[in-house]
Amino acid sequence: MRRLGHQVEVATLDAPQSPWVTEFPFPVHALGPRMRVYGYAKRFTPWLINNLSTYDAAIVHGIWNYTSFGAWRALRKFSTPYCIFTHGSLDPWHRKAYPIKDFFKQLYWTFFEGSVLRDARYVLFTTQEERRLARLSYRGRQSYRDRVIAYGTADAPPASSAQQAAFIEATGLNPDQPYLLFLSRIHPKKGVDLLIRAFAGIHSNWPDHRLVIAGPDQTNWRPALEALSTELGVAEKIVWPGMLKGDAKWGAYRNAAAFVLPSHGENFGIVVAEALACATPVLISDKVNIWQDVKAADAGRVAANTTEATEIMLRSFLALSDDEQKACGVAGRQLFLQKFDIENSAKDIVDALS
Repeated sequence: MRRLGHQVEVATLDAPQSPWVTEFPFPVHALGPRMRVYGYAKRFTPWLINNLSTYDAAIVHGIWNYTSFGAWRALRKFSTPYCIFTHGSLDPWHRKAYPIKDFFKQLYWTFFEGSVLRDARYVLFTTQEERRLARLSYRGRQSYRDRVIAYGTADAPPASSAQQAAFIEATGLNPDQPYLLFLSRIHPKKGVDLLIRAFAGIHSNWPDHRLVIAGPDQTNWRPALEALSTELGVAEKIVWPGMLKGDAKWGAYRNAAAFVLPSHGENFGIVVAEALACATPVLISDKVNIWQDVKAADAGRVAANTTEATEIMLRSFLALSDDEQKACGVAGRQLFLQKFDIENSAKDIVDALS
């Protein structure tokens, strides 16, 4: 957005001393600390009320915490237009997975969050599928104006030997070791358990391949997953490097046979776009909301979010010749440039706020 001639500043519920605040490359107003539950920060709304008159527009990120409601309390006093990203938080999967929490969300939606969306110039969605699923969410919803915009991420840095070296150091794999890559949060929503089961089903046919499961373990699920891999006889075939950053992350993408995300719900999937940017084939579930684009471009494979379907998907891809696998990656790179480069997203957001 800055390259388009706009000034951008961020107001956040985070505490001023947070490292991601001090390292942020743009002006940031850290108005925390916030409460652990719900994220209430008493300085947030008063600061917005005192400063909103100096801004032309606002973008609100996320719902179900004080960011959205606190911003709405201030924005409703001004004529400042705002758009809001729900970032997948209206996916019906959440309702099925967490029914008790969903009961309280329904109450909150009725009395508070529905009004936040109603008063936005647009509620922004990143795919048509995310937009469709959101309409199936909460009963008695306030009417809101929605809009699908281009979304994506910055292009990958050029390939380098440093990327491969950093990845090898992080995983201990040898440079010629073929592997499938999962890189995301280690969370039940991401389908890591069914991926391990599917990998166990195919490893006897492709014994040289490894499965790299990289990402933060936010729910302490990894011990149970490691026990599952031991039970299935593939513990020695799986590598757990933790969260990968910088060169190690890009090396992981670039050297993988394929990137795999059998998620149970994904409004977009930035990691999928990053893999596409690296010309790495992507094997994803049909609950990743850009699956239709991936399938149409032949940038990998798509399957239902079940163990059986995921195993069939892995077999189908690995049975391809090297040239056919490479062609999927080349098609994925073209798909990224056409649809998922963040430059297009910036232009769409400016247009929505104009």
